[in-house]
Amino acid sequence: MKLYLRGHEFRYAVEQMMMTLFPGQKPEYPDGEPDGIGNAAVITLAREGERLCACARLCWEGREHCARRYAPLSELTGGLEDDRVRQRILRLAFYDAGVAALGQEPPWGALTGVRPVKLPTREMAAGATPRQAKETLTHLYRVSPGRAELAMDCANEALRVKRSLKPRRLSLYVGIPFCPTRCAYCSFISADVKGALAMVEPYVDALCREIQAAGAALKELHVGIATAYMGGGTPTTLTAGQMDRVLTAMERYLPMEECAEFTVEAGRPDTITADKLAVLKRHGVGRISVNPQTMEDEVLRIMGRAHTSAQIVEAMALAREHFGGLVNMDLIAGLPGDTPAGFARTMDRVLAMEPANITVHTLALKKGARLMEQRGRLCSGDDVAAMLAHGEKTLRGAGYVPYYLYRQKYMSGSFENVGWCRPGTACDYNIIMMEELQSVLSLGAGGVTKLVDPQTGKIERLANPKYPKEYLESGEKLAADKRLAAEFQAKL
Repeated sequence: MKLYLRGHEFRYAVEQMMMTLFPGQKPEYPDGEPDGIGNAAVITLAREGERLCACARLCWEGREHCARRYAPLSELTGGLEDDRVRQRILRLAFYDAGVAALGQEPPWGALTGVRPVKLPTREMAAGATPRQAKETLTHLYRVSPGRAELAMDCANEALRVKRSLKPRRLSLYVGIPFCPTRCAYCSFISADVKGALAMVEPYVDALCREIQAAGAALKELHVGIATAYMGGGTPTTLTAGQMDRVLTAMERYLPMEECAEFTVEAGRPDTITADKLAVLKRHGVGRISVNPQTMEDEVLRIMGRAHTSAQIVEAMALAREHFGGLVNMDLIAGLPGDTPAGFARTMDRVLAMEPANITVHTLALKKGARLMEQRGRLCSGDDVAAMLAHGEKTLRGAGYVPYYLYRQKYMSGSFENVGWCRPGTACDYNIIMMEELQSVLSLGAGGVTKLVDPQTGKIERLANPKYPKEYLESGEKLAADKRLAAEFQAKL
């Protein structure tokens, strides 16, 4: 779609709305004036007396649609909030024109971005009632009632965690970028361990050195760790001995004394063994993930998973022996070869294993994933909607509640990912990370440290090298970044 911006340079806001309404379109920014050929939108921001006016003039499939939204100048008080006001009316004007062209509204209405829960959380933290925050979602942004209910449930959990946070504390992420095989939907920075076996041992050495450097900086400045999460990749791709080395380094060097929650994403059932789970338990890990994605064997085969649904059941039996029911299981709605009936069977089998948490993802078509080559086999938007509706109804009926939520680009049907839990078993790290409530220190290849100022909402990022080889060569920079992170948190 050709995009013409007049009176502003908010490209990102306009592109996000375009992708929400017209997911198959790619943004173009031609010079000059619209030529009347093809799909195009002219998005204008101008002052009209004592108010700002955003105007969207959309040409879609030969027909023109126009919409306007306004904001009083009194809302412009300076700082980051001014840009939020401008972007809000630009998005809403474009949204109104797009809905007129399409004749239907997406489930999240005019909300764009990956964190829709931030809006009601921010409003309630500033003094709004839950009813007022929900009305902002449904009336201003036209979010569907069902999605607004999900967002409000998760916002209440975010506020619970926000109230519990202590000064001079941050959360910790440790990345293990190796997997036994690469799944078709995966675009993460991870390596097939069969092709990268020689790199695993040096990676563990480098990670232990980074752990030591991080611990020295944190302890010197009296900054502690609130929650910890080890992800990947698949951390349990490591051997029991390698995992023991990493966890021993964490215990020895990091200020973990007040860490209230330590989660390891065991993930792939074909990497889970009794000796590895024993190592995790011995080092104070409190919960793990066993992530089937589906219990349909044919869908597992299509995805490139080197295990069966029977192995998932076996892995969960092992997990229960070591961690009781404090286990998360991930599912994906919309996988190639799956059906609403198959997803319902998966949900029934997973519920029978009684995990504490179940995260229901919507398939996202990501660049770099082999799944991009299988578009012809993907589920329709209607089928994905049916899977998610069945999942929500079934989970609520089984006593689970939603506790965190996020969206991604290129998701089937423009839906969402939702973490569900039994009451009292929420993984607070997931909420902290997704709602950006607290700084998160990231160790390992591909990790991005987020330094969050809770007063201003400003976030600084410090990125580790993406790939294991480059990570192995970056010891001095890694140590310097850990020092910067500790200094940042100590000043809050």
